[in-house]
Amino acid sequence: MKINLLSLPRHYQLQTLNVALADGTLLPVSVIGNGQPVMILHAYGMDAREFLPFILPLIDKYEFYLPHFRGFGAAKDIKLTQFDFVRQYADDVNTVIEKICMTRHVESLPVAAISMGALVMWAYFERFGTSRVSRYMNIDQSPVIHNQVDWQGGLFGKQQQEMFDIFHEVVDMTLPYAKLDSFTHLPFALKRRVTDVERLFSLLSVNRPRSKAIVQILTHQKDHKLVFYDHSTWQHKMRCLQAYLALPYDFRTIIEDVTIPVVNLIGGRSKLYDPIWQQKITQMLPNAHEIVLPRSGHAVPLDEPIRFYKVLKDFLDNKV
Repeated sequence: MKINLLSLPRHYQLQTLNVALADGTLLPVSVIGNGQPVMILHAYGMDAREFLPFILPLIDKYEFYLPHFRGFGAAKDIKLTQFDFVRQYADDVNTVIEKICMTRHVESLPVAAISMGALVMWAYFERFGTSRVSRYMNIDQSPVIHNQVDWQGGLFGKQQQEMFDIFHEVVDMTLPYAKLDSFTHLPFALKRRVTDVERLFSLLSVNRPRSKAIVQILTHQKDHKLVFYDHSTWQHKMRCLQAYLALPYDFRTIIEDVTIPVVNLIGGRSKLYDPIWQQKITQMLPNAHEIVLPRSGHAVPLDEPIRFYKVLKDFLDNKV
């Protein structure tokens, strides 16, 4: 029996809502479901639609809004206009949240965010407060990027300098080619270096053997394929790395003002953000508790997909 997908009820179909931002840009937001509005923010390099396997079982109860950050996913052709991409993303998220609240006639909505998306939420809380967010799930993200005398829980923890040196190297190597239209026009050795560093970052993000195997398969480019590899987001990724390396992202000063209920979901084997330091964030928040997945790395949905789904469902059902 053939099923005509277009004949399914609208809330079973993935829609695209184009939200007009302050600079006139139309930001694509993937929307699916029927019920209470919910927003989920994706990670660096991710496509917002990668959340679909986790939310499809819930679309009869919730309507999910999945913004695509400029330069990634369905927004890969939209350029940043500010060097501080985290705060520009926070401004964009504010516009999307206001649009949702206005069109759905709600005062606030639950938000879940992972990795870079969660860093954007720390910036959002700094700039716009918490009145439009009813509950928040922070997924394996510290509000501090650079290690400091009083904070050693920044990106990559004790390996930070080693990893940042690698990032500085690859960013410096790509700067002379920043205006090239196509990744295929880069020198082969530079293409190999860029993709090798991306694979290293991805492998550090996971802990489970099956996850590492998946990452190896998805990220490895054999020489003959790399020659013609069309890496459409490489320039944007390099620009984001520049900002990560240069800007002192530290949002600890606003933590005590985030009084809404917060679930801090932590990968117990995270190599990107030390779980011990992440637990300090839980203690600093006025109304938070943590859930630690002991076998998960930073990429919680990939390492522990079933546990992630259950935690997300319980968060939305207000059971955690």
